[in-house]
Amino acid sequence: MSDTLTVRELKSLGGGKPFAAVLVARRLNPKTASNGNAFLSAEFGDRTGSFLCTVFSDNPAYEALKAAPDGSVLRLEGKMEFYQNRIAPRLAKAAVLDESELKAPGVLDGLVEASPEDPAALWAEFQGFVGALRHPELAATVRGVFDEIGEAFRVSPAAVMMHHGYRHGLLEHTTRMARAAKALLPLYPEVDPDLALAGVLLHDIGKTVEYEGTLAPRKSRPGILQGHVVLGYQMVRKAGLKARLDPERLERLEHVILSHQGKLEWGAAALAATPEAVFVSMIDNLDARMGMVQAALRQAPAGQEFSERLPGLETPLLTRPIAG
Repeated sequence: MSDTLTVRELKSLGGGKPFAAVLVARRLNPKTASNGNAFLSAEFGDRTGSFLCTVFSDNPAYEALKAAPDGSVLRLEGKMEFYQNRIAPRLAKAAVLDESELKAPGVLDGLVEASPEDPAALWAEFQGFVGALRHPELAATVRGVFDEIGEAFRVSPAAVMMHHGYRHGLLEHTTRMARAAKALLPLYPEVDPDLALAGVLLHDIGKTVEYEGTLAPRKSRPGILQGHVVLGYQMVRKAGLKARLDPERLERLEHVILSHQGKLEWGAAALAATPEAVFVSMIDNLDARMGMVQAALRQAPAGQEFSERLPGLETPLLTRPIAG
């Protein structure tokens, strides 16, 4: 596959240039335009990034893409074009790779986007935060949740699109939140440190059930029908009752899970109404947004001043470093 380009290389390619790339179809959504014509809203990616692409029914690649399930690995060929400062490739060919091609050295390794941090080091650091909990039943609740879900937490993404949407992304996001909590807790003596740290460690635990798939993470049936906030609440309540956590702390811990999304329109089941819930929701929002920033900086082509518009920030990001 040495003749193919990565997503980062595609974004640096000049307009009108031909290209070939081996990418994962992360999303292939069939839609209908206002004039009645069918098209696909597609997202393709590899470990260096992703991009959106519209494929109309008269495109030579349309039928092959329409028949390909999400998560397919495809060889794409076409010509690079731009629309409103975004890459908008015009595809000419699309073919799903067969099993022998997928087993070629380096193919899958180049497709699975993963945390830029070492997952083993992240997991060791995460376990240190769990071990720092002093309240016995609260610590037992946290350990009980992670004993039940096992390996899933270590590999799960934290999202499909918005932030930390890659392998080990949930572990990275949660560990970074714990680092922030450790640094900020001394500034806010009103916040119970054990309860806040437990809330950080457990806030997104429902995502281990909400998402499935390796090459193209997508929402599972429980993820669609219940969502990670409700799923996480159920897991934490079960573990808290088993650990005999006192009702006051259990209610407050459950409230952190139910309110951590910050706003009802963002998916929160309740608005943060305790010091610990406010603390956790704000750190969650901070790391989610900075995760978007960090991903945009990693994926920025050399010499490009601004990223594409980031939906989570509602603006393009200035990616050029400060001169000098």
